[in-house]
Amino acid sequence: MQTQTITPVQKRVDVIPANVLLTKPNARKRKLRVAAYCRVSTEQEEQQSSYAAQIAYYTEKINKNKEWELAGIFADEGITGTSVKKRTEFLKLIALCEKGKIDMVLTKSVSRFSRNTLDAIGYIRKLKAKGIPIIFEKEGINTMEMASEMALCFLSGFAQAESESISRNVTWGKRQSFKSGKVPFQYSRLLGYQKGEDGQPKVVPEEAEIVKRIFRSYYSGASVRKIKESLEADEILSPTGNAEWSIGALQYMLRNERYIGDALLQKTYVVDCLTKETRKNNGEIPQYYVTGNHEPIISRDLFNLVQEEITRRSVKRKVAKKAVKTEKGKYSSKYALTELLCCGECGTQYRRVTWARNGKKKVVWRCINRLEYGTKYCKESPTIEESRLHQAIVIALNRLDEDKADVIETLKAGLRLAIGSQDDDSFNEAAVQNRIAELQSVMMDLVELSSKSSAGADYFDAKFEEIAAEIKALQGQLGEHQEQTMLAQNTQARIHELLYTMEHTDLSLKEYREDVVRAVIDKVVVLSPECIRITFKGNTEMEQELPSE
Repeated sequence: MQTQTITPVQKRVDVIPANVLLTKPNARKRKLRVAAYCRVSTEQEEQQSSYAAQIAYYTEKINKNKEWELAGIFADEGITGTSVKKRTEFLKLIALCEKGKIDMVLTKSVSRFSRNTLDAIGYIRKLKAKGIPIIFEKEGINTMEMASEMALCFLSGFAQAESESISRNVTWGKRQSFKSGKVPFQYSRLLGYQKGEDGQPKVVPEEAEIVKRIFRSYYSGASVRKIKESLEADEILSPTGNAEWSIGALQYMLRNERYIGDALLQKTYVVDCLTKETRKNNGEIPQYYVTGNHEPIISRDLFNLVQEEITRRSVKRKVAKKAVKTEKGKYSSKYALTELLCCGECGTQYRRVTWARNGKKKVVWRCINRLEYGTKYCKESPTIEESRLHQAIVIALNRLDEDKADVIETLKAGLRLAIGSQDDDSFNEAAVQNRIAELQSVMMDLVELSSKSSAGADYFDAKFEEIAAEIKALQGQLGEHQEQTMLAQNTQARIHELLYTMEHTDLSLKEYREDVVRAVIDKVVVLSPECIRITFKGNTEMEQELPSE
């Protein structure tokens, strides 16, 4: 049983710091310079009213005491208590204490001061060493009393535990929201959307056109750096309002499923509620994919084509010296022909080379096999001067422009055919999946029956093999159908994009343009020193003579 000593009269004693001294017995006391610290956390309800109320409370409390002088009210609004890094007012308070401009600090509670045990004890000791007490009103603790530090350790520990509990509860709440398909949006970082009146994402038409430009430019062959330079040259601001675009931001945009109306949730997670360290989610916690959450800006077809292009470029390798004779070249956004131009004799790509003879430079294209191995693998491939090659391609594009209407009609017919082939699909995928599920259930029943039956093992083995063979055959049919469906969808997507390019690109060029070449040409084969064969996207082929030197 605990006992408590009660004095006849209890008086409130405000501790006077050691640095406040009286020079003469009758000298007038200097008022204590008292400051207050307030913090309203992001989890607290009615945040704004509580924030204003705390400031008003401490202002009145300090001004009413004739022995005190207001040294300032320091208040952090909506800031975490687990770290002091972002608490500017708190840091300002500590700095003034260290400079000797504050004699005492008032605060509501330990959890308002800090929810990080190490931070709390560290700052309390620092101020205590300077003779500056901190008064925690809720707990009734004055830090200048030596006995209070042990209790303070417990209380700050409880405050930290409370913060961790809140963090877990908030995380749990968010994950429950994710499970139910509730999608958070960071509009300030997502170009093309704003919060609508109904609280749902709303497309911003002007910004949406910029997003479409970025996706189409990349698919047409532009590098991320080229897209960045193009946007900056046209003085288009980034999602955060900066004149300079970030390479990383553009790469993130090109992979962001939000632009097709979907949302992948929990891409990252918080490792520690105190440090706020965030890591990429590589399977440590569940992810949730929400389809059709909001209005898309980019078609699903174009988005998938861009993802394929990202992967294709990432796996391209640079042709090393003395490389394997069939190795392909590294992706180049600068020269479209690096990927498109190949040798009619050995099939190897051509490489751009600068010749210097008699003080003059000339740019030519040569077969990589001829460059690396002489005539060992490729004996007759010609060297083509770049200016002649460019002129021939411009002539071919002008010829294509004359027949553009026919080409577009051919593409539309191909698109109708591709769509029709899917509509006529008689394969019943759902029925096949149901049959597989039935067979798997029968298999499990047989396993249970075999453990209880007196029938021979050979009988059950034969049944198992029969069912397994049927399941394997059905899975094969299902996989083949899904592959054909994906191929048909990709074909449709490519025709759609090619139609858009043909309808919006001027092919009547007067000079060679890398972007147009990459957008409409699929392949260029060098047949001879005087002739090339150009395969346009959509499988239109054309032979073109090279102009004389």
